[in-house]
Amino acid sequence: MAKIKKLRKKWLYSSVGGILLMGFGLSLFRDAVILKFESKGFFDWFLSGTIALGVFFSGLSLFGSAINFKSQMDSYKIKKRQKRINKK
Repeated sequence: MAKIKKLRKKWLYSSVGGILLMGFGLSLFRDAVILKFESKGFFDWFLSGTIALGVFFSGLSLFGSAINFKSQMDSYKIKKRQKRINKK
């Protein structure tokens, strides 16, 4: 049971953190696009856009980890049920 609680905690933090980072990355990307269309300097919008994509993809990676934790939780629960059924 302690293993499921640890996995659930990791899943919860990873999923929420990933979604927040993806949203923040998209917001930063929007700002970079605005900088480009306002004819700001190349390095201003390029660096801003690069950082935005990095933040977005780190959020995507974190969310992918959350999916992995969720599948581990589900497989652990299935194995536990199978053990209970086999004992009967």
